Amino acid sequence: MAYEVKGVVARSKGAPVTVETIIVPDPGPGEAVVDVQACGVCATDLHYREGTITDQYPFLLGHEAAGTVAAVGEGVTNVAVGDYVILNWRAVCGQCRACLKGELQYCFNTHNAAQQMTLTDGTALSPALGIGAFTEKTLVHSGQCTPVDPAAPATAAGLLGCGVMAGVGAAINTAGVRRGESVAVFGCGGVGDAAIAGAKLAGAATIVAVDIDDRKLEWARRFGATHTVNSKATDAVAAVKAATGGFGADVTIDAVGHPAVFEQAFYARDLAGRVVLVGVPAPDMTITLPLLEVFGRGGAIKSSWYGDCLPSRDFPMLVDLYRQGRFPLEDFVTEAIGIDDVDAAFTKMRAGEVLRSVVVF
Repeated sequence: MAYEVKGVVARSKGAPVTVETIIVPDPGPGEAVVDVQACGVCATDLHYREGTITDQYPFLLGHEAAGTVAAVGEGVTNVAVGDYVILNWRAVCGQCRACLKGELQYCFNTHNAAQQMTLTDGTALSPALGIGAFTEKTLVHSGQCTPVDPAAPATAAGLLGCGVMAGVGAAINTAGVRRGESVAVFGCGGVGDAAIAGAKLAGAATIVAVDIDDRKLEWARRFGATHTVNSKATDAVAAVKAATGGFGADVTIDAVGHPAVFEQAFYARDLAGRVVLVGVPAPDMTITLPLLEVFGRGGAIKSSWYGDCLPSRDFPMLVDLYRQGRFPLEDFVTEAIGIDDVDAAFTKMRAGEVLRSVVVF
């Protein structure tokens, strides 16, 4: 029997979202239906609404979610009804060339539900990042469900489903921050602050936060930044070098995804340092760097996909660290909102007024 639930839909480019009735089918083979308890409002959802990811409207928005498994389809063994799970958008296949090399975090054939959720007139919905969780129930592939400790509130735990995991993973998994190293993070929104928290967790001695908003820089200090730089008023590259003995940081992380910011991150690193891009650029963005500088600085330039995470490994670990008081997951939640407040949350996000608004069901 299909389910009728309310969900947040983006029907056309730039148009205000609407709350509509969604038809969620019973789970088929390998699928699960999840009762969504909470879902964070991520910039990626805004990108979907604005058509900068794809134009396959209408979209069922939302993807940073936690909830309880309500039903499972044939052959599902990794989760059971009643399990408390965080949803992820990289359910690894185990069979592609990346998986067969043991690099599951780069899986090139990740799973989504085979069936489609629809509007009441039968119009198929494109779920954001294959999840679509601004709704009371959603249909996903069972591999997109990662069981975690149910003691972690869904408002906080769900954020690991995208932004927080992307930032923490950029520092720990992609950059491989080591004890005593210096790190500079450019852009102090949710992903950037998560990268700062990840660098602190890894034992970085110096963490420089760079942004153009003093309010965001204050948030960055809360997550572990030892130095802050307002790049509107100060040369960011010079400031990072000043905070690191004149050399530059061992690791620089671009959490914005803009050519000018990436260039700052490139020049603010030490010789043999690592530059990580985790901010998502627009499709038309390009960058030009002197090839001799790329060669002469050595080190590495990397992009970070979803923090190069393995949800089955990283989600439970970070929830456990949160439960131990070692990872400030709840501090990313600025406000709890209702399903009707998503457009207002997008406005607050653009204005830099929130780290995360979280829809609570």
